[in-house]
Amino acid sequence: RDLMVEQQIEIPQLRIELDRDKLALSGLTPFAVNEFIETAMNGKVVSEVLSGVRTFDLVLRLDEPVREDLDALRRLTIELPGGGSIPLESIANIYRSSGPNLINREHSQRRIVLQCNVAGRGVVDVVDDIRQKVWPLGEQLPKGYFIEFGGQFESQQSAARVIGVLFVVALVGMFLTLYTLFGSANFSWQVLAALPTALVGAVAALVFTGQTLTVAAMVGFISLCGIASRNGILLLTHYVHLVEHEGQSWTREMIVRAGQERLAPVLMTALTSGIGLIPLAIAAGEPGKEILYPIATVMIGGLITSTMLEFFVRPALFWTCGIKAGERIITRAAEETLEE
Repeated sequence: RDLMVEQQIEIPQLRIELDRDKLALSGLTPFAVNEFIETAMNGKVVSEVLSGVRTFDLVLRLDEPVREDLDALRRLTIELPGGGSIPLESIANIYRSSGPNLINREHSQRRIVLQCNVAGRGVVDVVDDIRQKVWPLGEQLPKGYFIEFGGQFESQQSAARVIGVLFVVALVGMFLTLYTLFGSANFSWQVLAALPTALVGAVAALVFTGQTLTVAAMVGFISLCGIASRNGILLLTHYVHLVEHEGQSWTREMIVRAGQERLAPVLMTALTSGIGLIPLAIAAGEPGKEILYPIATVMIGGLITSTMLEFFVRPALFWTCGIKAGERIITRAAEETLEE
């Protein structure tokens, strides 16, 4: 919506187009002729006039009636380097025309903007639709013309690339931190397994509220990853604690007990984070909440699914893949204790 072409106002112009072939035959250069025309039409400071303590520039140029007379301009004579002179019309085409009052440039190239706003859909989806219809037209443009997509779409693409790189860096940092904590790659991957369950809720929340994946939503998901991982750390460390310090064995009963004992802490961390975001989540459309609203939506949706699935997926995953890794952690801890 709000489709608009960059405003261009046509103004009358006097065009003087040099013929380079005739210039070469006459021994003249474009620079010399342009300097002559600039002096005649625009003026050139040749001296200064003193009037008491005031100074005025003395400008040499044609009188205004002559500057507006095409016949007089055509008869202007230019001295040749080898002697003699020729009229300006013999080396240039002089005529009246019109042109834009302002030529905008970007990266040293002329440009004109056709802009619109996006409503009810994501920027990326709208740009994809525009591309499908505009690219065939772009192929028919004259040589030297081309189409670029910019504005908010270009900024979003750049920000998305940066966030994607930072997200990978954050995952690597989380894995290294978890490996330092547990000393086990298996346990580290099990903690990171909470991220897909959080993603399910985040995407569902975006779909339910009619939003699209924006830069703000990506930032919310990165923040969500930390909270979801923290819940996994609480459960896994409690599994190890029960076996190492309370005489439990690696049984299903131990896993159930750990889940029951960690239910309250996990719910408290999720509730405190979620309740704090509710005011932002219900502030859709309010001024100043354009960025915070997607972040809150993503985090609340992800917290719901990651917390619910934490007590269903995590125990099953640990029982299937984590028992041996837990035994190795206990054994290594016992050996370190004996060495001390």
